Amino acid sequence: MSDWFRRIMASSAIVLAAGAVPCYAATYLTADQAQKICFTNATRFVAADVKLSPEQMKAIEKDSGVRVRLDTQKVWRAEAGGRFLGWFIQDEVLGKHEFIQWVLALNADGSVRQIEILDYRETYGSQIREDKWRAQFYGKEHGAKLKLDDDIKNIAGATLSSRHIADGVKRLLSFYEFALKP
Repeated sequence: MSDWFRRIMASSAIVLAAGAVPCYAATYLTADQAQKICFTNATRFVAADVKLSPEQMKAIEKDSGVRVRLDTQKVWRAEAGGRFLGWFIQDEVLGKHEFIQWVLALNADGSVRQIEILDYRETYGSQIREDKWRAQFYGKEHGAKLKLDDDIKNIAGATLSSRHIADGVKRLLSFYEFALKP
């Protein structure tokens, strides 16, 4: 191998290493695991995906103030012995650079029962998985303000993840109002 070729290869390796960005990805739960955590007494989950009309998408955006990216929402009905317990909704929001896969469990009356983080791919901010932070949303209903640094505490180093999860909850509460509420 020529000396010239070795110098070029070494220089290329330095340039590539300098441009490398550390990444982090963690899968904490599958949707099935999260269902069992959110609805411990459920005996079955019935898939009930919703395809939104353009009118529903506009109504949700107007009501929540949050953009609706996809026209189809993954949803399950949680049941126990034929009795309706609530809704289990799988969603994704942008963290800082990558999507956060998460779920929202709603009680039968549409109030927030639980939030679980499925996948988190950011280098920082995984504190949104902490029970105390997620518990701020429990019991919230459609129309709740859900404003970061107001009724929802921010997490230093996870501002965008915190804001986007709060916006996601607000959007899904509007989704419930316009697409799921009986």
